[in-house]
Amino acid sequence: MEELKQINEETRESFDLVAEKYFDSYKDEMKQKEYDRMALDRFAGYFDSESMICDMGCGPGHITRYISDKGLKIFGIDISERCVEIARRENSRMRFDIMDMTRLDIADESVDGIISFYSIIHTPKRFMNRLFYEFNRVLKKHGKILIVVKKGDTEGYIYDLEGFKTRLYFTHFNEAEIYSYLEVNGFKVLFQETRQPYDFEISIERIYTIGEKSARASRLG
Repeated sequence: MEELKQINEETRESFDLVAEKYFDSYKDEMKQKEYDRMALDRFAGYFDSESMICDMGCGPGHITRYISDKGLKIFGIDISERCVEIARRENSRMRFDIMDMTRLDIADESVDGIISFYSIIHTPKRFMNRLFYEFNRVLKKHGKILIVVKKGDTEGYIYDLEGFKTRLYFTHFNEAEIYSYLEVNGFKVLFQETRQPYDFEISIERIYTIGEKSARASRLG
């Protein structure tokens, strides 16, 4: 798995470099994106005040904060130390941990929900089953997961992020692929929808999928 470790290290380095600019660019995005608020509200409706949710790949924590403001328990994890520093700075009463999604330091069946907002997009498709196995492992049975990705058929390196020179892996998906990753790894798909980009976004469709853990994943991908 040396290739995956290298790709994840490049992701960490890229987001450490752009973290402050990334925060400035996206800290208020929920105010502009009605659909995203509706998607998060739909997902939040599955939980109560005793549930525990994990925001996987939380970046500077703005999505985590949106869910927390609804009175739900949530913590964020991110591979970027700098993003986690900013998330802690901006949300001092919330929990944020430095962690690799492909090797989660989270106990089996210990969380009720997972949010993955544009976080699996920096992992190559050939490692997706490993990633979804980890999601399955840490979720309680009947736990829910929200996956958001950009639609397309390309994957590979990009060399610019927020105006900084980077080497960052980027993967696009189609609806059938996300559906399959969930089903193969012990999830039942409850909802899937694709939206058009807003005028102020990159002109790429977005896919929103909610799944429920129905069985333990049978193998590590």
